Amino acid sequence: MKPTHTLMEKTKLIIVLLVPILITQLGMFSMVFFNTIMTGKYNSADLAGVAIGSSIWNPIFTGISSILLAVSPIAAQRFGEKKNSEVASVVRHGLYLSVLITFLVIALGAMTLNPILEFMDLEERVQKTALEYLVGLSYGILPLFLFNVLRSFIYALGTTRIVMYILLLSLPFNFFLNYVLIFGHWGFPELGGAGAGYATSLTYWLIAGLTVMIVKTQTPFSGYSVFSNLKQFSWAECKGILKIGVPMGLSTFFETSMFAMVTILLSKFNVTTIASYQSALNIVSFLYMIPISISMAQTVLVGYEVGARRYKDAKAYSWLGIYLAILIAVVTGLLVVLFRYEVAGLYSNETAVINLTAHFLFYALFFQIADAIQATAQAALRGYKDVNVAFVMTLIAYWLICLPAGYLLAHYTSFEARGYWIGLTLGLLAAGIALSARLIYIQKKKFIHTEISKAV
Repeated sequence: MKPTHTLMEKTKLIIVLLVPILITQLGMFSMVFFNTIMTGKYNSADLAGVAIGSSIWNPIFTGISSILLAVSPIAAQRFGEKKNSEVASVVRHGLYLSVLITFLVIALGAMTLNPILEFMDLEERVQKTALEYLVGLSYGILPLFLFNVLRSFIYALGTTRIVMYILLLSLPFNFFLNYVLIFGHWGFPELGGAGAGYATSLTYWLIAGLTVMIVKTQTPFSGYSVFSNLKQFSWAECKGILKIGVPMGLSTFFETSMFAMVTILLSKFNVTTIASYQSALNIVSFLYMIPISISMAQTVLVGYEVGARRYKDAKAYSWLGIYLAILIAVVTGLLVVLFRYEVAGLYSNETAVINLTAHFLFYALFFQIADAIQATAQAALRGYKDVNVAFVMTLIAYWLICLPAGYLLAHYTSFEARGYWIGLTLGLLAAGIALSARLIYIQKKKFIHTEISKAV
């Protein structure tokens, strides 16, 4: 990365970083997309099981991944401060944390997974598929977490294409494994929804292996010697990552667990409603990869500029990312509304599921705009390493606005399941407004501090 001086240069740089990140995110999400599409074509009961399994796993995965992704803003700031010798230490301790967290997740899962599924009182076939899908996924937890740490390191250096190439190479492998393991083709066992879990895990091992090889052998990454001095462990370094990462992880966890809770609440409805909600959420989540990719580029750029004490440039990147995300959300939201029946048809052959999915997608436009604002405003704050207040704001918005509003609209009005979509939109919009206000405050604070320093 290098300093930029004009709005055009900044726009060009954010797009240069953004496009490979977006393709990478779409590649990661395509695995979920393949899981959902192929399982839906297998049968709706297995689709519902994968939906329930995903609703349990996604908050854990995204929350912990966000803790590990704290490596990105920390490393970016140290890179901006030209403290290159400290970057490798941050990455190594991120790898240590990923191993420790993997064992913790597996242990907790072994103790709590069955009780959680039994509490949900699902149909027997749906519960069985959900359990087997999660067991399959568990074999890929370690490589997935290791990959996220190394990806954060690569992004912090302003190099995003390498990860994109890795994901593109892995997608055919994932598609093949989904096809043969779900349907039992070419001599492979017919595992149904469970096959999607095993296919994803095997793909994570491939991705992690390729990433390790590149970081060890290719410049500029090999110059940091990330995998040397592995015996030099420091709790202080780990605490530094956790100090930033835990609020980031909790914020992401409470956002994704909010969606999971909606899925759980909707499990009291019939299989058609569960499958339709999951299909609609899958489409919206696919499009969410755009603002989340913008936010990743944003965090790196803002963090780099803050580390270099170029606060004016950090402010410019912050708002450029927010405006870009809103614009794209409006365009994609309109396209989804216009072609909602055609898109819904990709997920199921059943008319009832297609119609209800298309009905849910009508709310996608407003949902996407609200989600784009809160995602990018929060990402800009992460670049400033301002995470604690943002966590409290999102917690209130997600759990004290989204869920109560959705529940009341779904159960005490004629909106029924649609009420949850309205509640989600209201809560995300509240989060976006609050986080934007916090961003303005932090930027004014940095400006005043800079002026005082100049005067002294």
